[in-house]
Amino acid sequence: MNSAQAAPKSIATGLFLAIAGAIAFSGKAIIVKLAYRYGVDAVTLIMLRMLFALPFFLAIVWWTGRKARLAGVSLPSLTARDKWGIFGLGLTGYYLASFLDFAGLAYISASLERLILYLNPTLVLLLGLFLYGKRISGPQALGMAISYAGVLLVFGHEVNLAGGDVALGALLVFGSAVSYAIYLSYSGELVQRLGSMRLVGLATSVACVLCIAQFVMLRPLDTAFAVAPQVLWLSVLNATLCTVVPVLMVMMAIERIGAGLAAQVGMVGPMSTITMGVLLLDEPMNLWVVAGTVLVLVGVYVVSRRR
Repeated sequence: MNSAQAAPKSIATGLFLAIAGAIAFSGKAIIVKLAYRYGVDAVTLIMLRMLFALPFFLAIVWWTGRKARLAGVSLPSLTARDKWGIFGLGLTGYYLASFLDFAGLAYISASLERLILYLNPTLVLLLGLFLYGKRISGPQALGMAISYAGVLLVFGHEVNLAGGDVALGALLVFGSAVSYAIYLSYSGELVQRLGSMRLVGLATSVACVLCIAQFVMLRPLDTAFAVAPQVLWLSVLNATLCTVVPVLMVMMAIERIGAGLAAQVGMVGPMSTITMGVLLLDEPMNLWVVAGTVLVLVGVYVVSRRR
């Protein structure tokens, strides 16, 4: 196969990986909502997810080192600044963002959760404005306004149906989105120095340890597995299919089609969450949810395109 034939095949593979990764990521909210039906709390649920995911992330760190050695490449050693950076990224991007997300899902639908998290590109823009003085253009501001209007539309509809706890859940999930935006804003330098896969493996391993430590401090140890068997199986599924697998898929997609196209393809995420929510959780599918989703997707597309 020549290079002209290989290029379209690589692009097709990249698109497939990006779509599959976005759908797998979206399944996390569905699994969390299903697990809550068995009386488990957020602290225990996130501990189980990270406990089952930790061996895989450690394996990623080992594999990146082995791959470099086989290629005769010397990986940069971790400086004290690198270690603190990895800890900070693990704290904000995977521990705090995940915990706030899990806690918020106890109060809001999976559909609203995914729409709030999808505001991430707009939050990165705002952080760039406040932290680095980066100007936000008129079209970018318009895209942000469209996105937030979509979230407010779905939020207002859900408040009318479920009451005041929706506000708490939305605030927690929005905090999760802000925490992950901080991770994205500060990860660029370390990604260039350590590589994306190595950094993801190290930062997520830190987050796993923090989630396990949180459980040890807040809950009796003998309650770690004192949950319904369904919760354990759902946590294994969450750790593998909805955490480790999509991380690898998205990274491989970026290698083939670039970060920009991979991000745009990721727009299937909110739609897949809404579809799974309707089919598996009996969440409502109505004009308000559809209109809000369309607004969020259009706004994020405008923001990402202008960037």
